[in-house]
Amino acid sequence: MPVRLTNAEALALRMTSLLLRPHPHVNPDSVAAVVEWFGAMQAQDAASGLWSLGVRLPGRTQADVRAALERREALRTWPMRGTIHLVPSRDAHWMLSVTGVRVLAAAATTRTQLGLTEADSERAVDVLGAALTGGRRLTRAQCLAALNAAAIDTAGQRGYHLLSYAALRGVICIAPHVGTEQTFALLDEWAPDSHRPDRDEALGLLALRYVRGHGPVTRHDLARWTGLTVTDATRGIAAAGDALASVEVDGTAAVVDAALLDATPEPVDDVHTLPGFDEYLLGFKDRTPMLDPAHAAAVVPGGNGVFQATVVHGGRVVGTWKRTIGKTGVKVTVHPLTPFDAALRSRVDSALADYARFLGLPLRL
Repeated sequence: MPVRLTNAEALALRMTSLLLRPHPHVNPDSVAAVVEWFGAMQAQDAASGLWSLGVRLPGRTQADVRAALERREALRTWPMRGTIHLVPSRDAHWMLSVTGVRVLAAAATTRTQLGLTEADSERAVDVLGAALTGGRRLTRAQCLAALNAAAIDTAGQRGYHLLSYAALRGVICIAPHVGTEQTFALLDEWAPDSHRPDRDEALGLLALRYVRGHGPVTRHDLARWTGLTVTDATRGIAAAGDALASVEVDGTAAVVDAALLDATPEPVDDVHTLPGFDEYLLGFKDRTPMLDPAHAAAVVPGGNGVFQATVVHGGRVVGTWKRTIGKTGVKVTVHPLTPFDAALRSRVDSALADYARFLGLPLRL
């Protein structure tokens, strides 16, 4: 019979799953380990992706995280939902083959709207593959120049579509920035030691990593996160076996990392200053356990998919924050959504000081 959890207990487990609280059994202490824990971390904004890692690796700096990405501990690509994620380098190929293929199929409509044929897209893959062969690493502008030189029009959104298409086909990936420039490399050269599980094993890995990094969650949450069907999500949960446990949260069937049920959930009183594009909110369809619907418009102004950075207290969003990075410091402005007393304000200031230390810059509030 499933273990029954209160909403408060479920939230405490979820914050632990998200590595925003100490886990009783594991301590992922490297970029590679954190990304593998989640399986994929949303990172369409590169700076947000760096802080998503930094907040889970206390004491590390942005330079440390950048160095780990240069060591290819993880890479960025478009594995799910047409959105850029950080994924373990050796898992990029199989993730693209399981989840990316559905994005490719859905992209046919966009391709037609952009005036691109499938032949155009395949030729772009060949051009980019040739341009990057031999360990070359090109900026986005250089990649587009190579396509234009081959008489492939990249105007408007065509260039972005062709780059994502080549990544979804498993040919290129996003390498770390050089300065402020996004760069690309050949996936086979960037991640030569690729894992190649069969489909059922791959579904089980996706389910295990998503649930342990976000749970308690439902099979519908898993389907939404991966872009897979509910049938495949159910298969994945079954394939993960005893590593996952059935629970019931407020009458709703869910699954969670079985190891977490050995520990008694403690009340959540943590304070975090998270980037906007973080799995804390992006990894779920129903965000009401963490975000009061009355505050949703402040976190996603205009409902356009651009999430503001959040201040989180006790597992709930209590404010947003914006930063301006200069050569001599980082200026941060906090916008409370609920009243801050002096004690909470001090804790928020301390969390933002951690962010400034991550950047290696003085903080100005």
